[in-house]
Amino acid sequence: MMPSSDAYFWDRAARKYAKSKIADQVGYERTLDRTRALLKPADRVLELGCGTGTTALLLAGSVHSYVGTDISTEMIAIAHEKHQERHVPGLTFSKATAETLAAQGMQFDAVLAFSYLHLVRDLADTLRCIHDMLAPGGLFISKTPCIGEMNLLIRQFLLPAMRAVGKAPYVSIFNSVALTQLVSAAGFDLLANESHAAKGKDVRPYIVARKRA
Repeated sequence: MMPSSDAYFWDRAARKYAKSKIADQVGYERTLDRTRALLKPADRVLELGCGTGTTALLLAGSVHSYVGTDISTEMIAIAHEKHQERHVPGLTFSKATAETLAAQGMQFDAVLAFSYLHLVRDLADTLRCIHDMLAPGGLFISKTPCIGEMNLLIRQFLLPAMRAVGKAPYVSIFNSVALTQLVSAAGFDLLANESHAAKGKDVRPYIVARKRA
């Protein structure tokens, strides 16, 4: 779950975030291609933490329906602006979290979470909500920064200092092993755990998991 303070941070950061460049374009395109290959034309897809809608606009044309969600009102506003310029049938955007959608009984064939899981405050609960929203055999696809594998100075000093002055959002610190264990404990069978980085050490594992029968 993400409290209102997190939404406030992303609302303030949204316009600057929308202008920023993707740090690893080649790795990002690898993730897009891999995800597109996993999705089927009849799929109902949910993307959590869609930000300004860039990924949604690139993937939604391959599936039956695609819902992009984010906790930030401003992020969703920018996503709507982009969608008006480049309309994709079956694509919608709304302000929501995994928890609010699960409470509504929403169901999907695939749930995507790119750069999202490290931002939630109760990861185990969020994963259970994702599991509940998936149809039998549905796929959960994520690419998550694992702060626990980053430089110790970043984890213990830089991030807390930036958070203290409002220059960084809340982040959960875990490594890739802990992440896969939590995904499995939430009722998923892991199908793939990949590195999509084009250069350097990848601390953002790309995980494909299927809802366990």
